[in-house]
Amino acid sequence: MNVKETATAIVELIGGKENIAHLEHCSTRLRFTLKDNSLVQKDALEKVDGVIGVRQNVQCQVIIGNDVVEVYDEVMNVLGHELTADGGSEGKQKQSWGAVLLDFIISIFQPLIPAVAGGGVLKSLLLLASVTGLMDNTSQTYQILNLIGGAPLYFLPILVAITTANKLKVNQLVAVSAVGALILPELTTLLTDGAAFMGFGLQNIAYASQVFPAILTVLFYAQIEKLFTRISPKPIRIFFVPMMSLVITVPVALLILGPLGFEVGTIFSAAIIWLYAHLGWVATGILAAVLPLMVVTGMHKAMIPYAVSSMSEMGAELLYLPASLAHNIAEAGACFAVSVRTKDQKLRSTAVSAGISALFGITEPALYGVTILHKRVLYGVMASSLVGGAVAGLFAIKAFALVGPGLASITMFVDEANPMNLVWALVTLGVSFAVSFVLVLFLFKDKVVENKTTVADPKAEVLSKPVDGQVVALSEVNDEVFSSGMIGEGFGIIPTSGELIAPEDGEITMLFETNHAIGLKTRNGAELLFHIGLDTVQLEGKHFTPYVKAGDQVKQGQPLIQFDLDAIKAAGFDPIVICVVTNQENFTVKTIESTDEQSDQGVLSIAPLV
Repeated sequence: MNVKETATAIVELIGGKENIAHLEHCSTRLRFTLKDNSLVQKDALEKVDGVIGVRQNVQCQVIIGNDVVEVYDEVMNVLGHELTADGGSEGKQKQSWGAVLLDFIISIFQPLIPAVAGGGVLKSLLLLASVTGLMDNTSQTYQILNLIGGAPLYFLPILVAITTANKLKVNQLVAVSAVGALILPELTTLLTDGAAFMGFGLQNIAYASQVFPAILTVLFYAQIEKLFTRISPKPIRIFFVPMMSLVITVPVALLILGPLGFEVGTIFSAAIIWLYAHLGWVATGILAAVLPLMVVTGMHKAMIPYAVSSMSEMGAELLYLPASLAHNIAEAGACFAVSVRTKDQKLRSTAVSAGISALFGITEPALYGVTILHKRVLYGVMASSLVGGAVAGLFAIKAFALVGPGLASITMFVDEANPMNLVWALVTLGVSFAVSFVLVLFLFKDKVVENKTTVADPKAEVLSKPVDGQVVALSEVNDEVFSSGMIGEGFGIIPTSGELIAPEDGEITMLFETNHAIGLKTRNGAELLFHIGLDTVQLEGKHFTPYVKAGDQVKQGQPLIQFDLDAIKAAGFDPIVICVVTNQENFTVKTIESTDEQSDQGVLSIAPLV
């Protein structure tokens, strides 16, 4: 891979320098916050040498793999190490509050992981050295190294202040000063002695290692900074704005925001302890089983604030990281099983490389390169993750470092008070790998048919177009779950009319309560799912009128759902109609080239496997 060429192509295909509002990277992906996501040329971007895949939701995530740091550095060189500012609302797409919140969480917590993980792994290695007798934990060398490992957690409020200020685009140094005041040794002593400010008593809270007090403090500081920047005379702005911001922000943090943030962190920890106490190993198993879907949709990022908070509050994490260990190793076992079974040399190569990465805690190559592209592999990974997660929960293993669990980071489960914690983590690793390997070895079937043809198989059932419009490849649908083929093979149609009709005789198996999705079982047993628009579930049934119900027998060409195309577009939703075969493992599914936009032409052939 030519890193410079890869970086240049990426910047060009996401809309150029001027379309980038923010850029960061994690262990495998470049994470772009763009002004206009519609400028991304997804298909072309996925073909760039060095790009494993592309996922778009809140951010545009370009999956690179192990070379992500080198590509990131080169992208920054292409950008001149300067990113364009947000520039207000002009040119930016409107996002739901949920999307904005998720983007905010990712931007704050994702950059923290390398520092927290590095310190945590160092501490776990020291514990292992102490338990095995390689180092004396009373020696000064051990104590100094242990303090170095603990520094990222102790100064977590400072790190959070930096990432939050960076996200909010306010003065980082003043934000750090405001939060740093909360952990000053002298102030900590005053709080211990029962200090008061202007007659108001201050709560005795140790703010070191706390996350949420820092976030709330910087959020408040950002508003104060903007206020005084606007009203301050320009000649004195350089000192007046930071002075007034600190004078107001820190006392408010001590009186209100700090205690409030502390309570939020306490609630996080209490909630997970309650969940663990009431569900125990079941909770770990279920979380491990759904992690593949959470990672694909990006929802696993919502677990990061909890994990960071739990690590800072309790010094350990009981649920997410043990579940991640089971899932990561299950991905590895599945990939190695696929590499044994497949006759496709390219897939075998991808599976071996992805399996090795997953074994060391990096699952994106496995997920995007193997798992979500093969439904049977996904089922095997979910089932084995459930088993492995249940084992981890049953023996109540604890993680002591915030890093992707895997073979290289297994020392994160070293517990000086419970030596068996590491043993049970190794058992979880072994069980997850073995169960996944055996299951996928049994479940996996090679794809031996072409994805596209210009002539329908005469023995196959041929579907006519369910709606007038332009047929597009499923990979062009701007939804990772559909475009990846995780739900099933099929196609999309950019509609020119607002009526969905039955493409073949069959039975209505399901009508979603908001009327935007419907299921149809054809005569040969193929189960079809039609989904009108992306995220149109949010319309709660508005603009959709069904003509059928579950259990109805329908004929080809019979109207199924009427939808107001113009109203859906006006509401800001993508109206694309998606059709997928959800039980494709029993059929040979081929798309047929379309030549016009009328609904009487065959677009998909479905033949039962012999």
